[in-house]
Amino acid sequence: MAPLVRTGGSRHTGLAALPHRNIQAIYKLKDICLKIGSGATPKGGKEAYCDEGISLIRSQNVLDFTFSYDGLAHINDQQAEKLSNVEVKPQDILLNITGDSVARVCTVDPRALPARVNQHVAIIRPDENRVLSSYILYFLQMIKPYLLQIAAGGATRNALTKSMIENLELEVPDILSQKKIVSVLDDIQGKIRDNNEINKNLSDLLQAIYQKQFGEVSLGANQGILSDICSYSKEKVAVSELNVNTYFSTENMLPEKAGSTKATSLPTTLQTTACRKGDTLISNIRPYFKKIVYCEDMCGCSTDVLCFTPVQSQYAAYLFSTLYTDKFFAFMVAGSKGTKMPRGDKQQIMTYPVILPAENELEEFNAIAFPVLEQLNSNKAENKRLSALRDALLPKLMSGELDVSDIDL
Repeated sequence: MAPLVRTGGSRHTGLAALPHRNIQAIYKLKDICLKIGSGATPKGGKEAYCDEGISLIRSQNVLDFTFSYDGLAHINDQQAEKLSNVEVKPQDILLNITGDSVARVCTVDPRALPARVNQHVAIIRPDENRVLSSYILYFLQMIKPYLLQIAAGGATRNALTKSMIENLELEVPDILSQKKIVSVLDDIQGKIRDNNEINKNLSDLLQAIYQKQFGEVSLGANQGILSDICSYSKEKVAVSELNVNTYFSTENMLPEKAGSTKATSLPTTLQTTACRKGDTLISNIRPYFKKIVYCEDMCGCSTDVLCFTPVQSQYAAYLFSTLYTDKFFAFMVAGSKGTKMPRGDKQQIMTYPVILPAENELEEFNAIAFPVLEQLNSNKAENKRLSALRDALLPKLMSGELDVSDIDL
């Protein structure tokens, strides 16, 4: 299909194009992609999953710019054959199309192949002779607010239909210009990825220190329960004082202790639960997802998130490390109520057995733990600044407002 051609500004930014991009080809996504489609869950649901085999990619594996292996399911060859029409290939873009994680997008990690997708994830496979996979990835991230808006029009839940995706329009410069635009954005994204890897290693280090000092100590005379070292926050904060970086809900907290992303929206209520620096947040819905965040500063959370406030500030790192353990999440899951969407029992949670460390033990732990947490928070703050820079550059680069012609590859 011949492209639509438009002179001047960008559809998404309204910015005037520079001379080197004065005439821009505008395509619908379906006209520059070889495939757009989603899959299905094999008959039998979770019971049909295998310990190994062909990867089945679900929405929890698709984070913004990042493919997550946490909770990656597997199916056998026979099940995969029935989903052969949604075989994932290298450079495929994965877009979440339903639920709270709708519009999250990343490129598949080739190490996860061979793979299929379920009904909550769409494959977008660009024609690489015409448009780079990374270029479309950044385009979809740039228009995420628009995707969330159209997805919210669903009758029962957030959803992006195949037609909505196919008819998205984007400006497509020549391949060389695409490569230059992508190279600028990749440099920023690479630094964010490096910081995330450092933070994962620091989190593992903190847990190892905790386990060495307290994990093998038998509960005895120094035994207590969780309520001895913390309580649930009862404070409130005005929603007007929060922003997408300081509001936490089960939607923007990531599974398997991976932290959080910025919220896609704020609550419509006037107030919500207030959280302070040193508090620990845990999603109370489906606790087996192990969503946990350490509060870096004053923030707020939804009613579906538990905010644990230490009885004294010196317990903050110890509290976070205690709640971070798989043992605690197993205890929380065991006491949860409900089947389809289980929730933790707030009373039962506070009975979790803990060691009440002596003052000198706590000081020894904090001497290492607090510097680790400060470095974690510093890296997170840098990533927020880098993300803001990336998001500011995205529309300017793609519209042609910023000239990339002098960039050497």
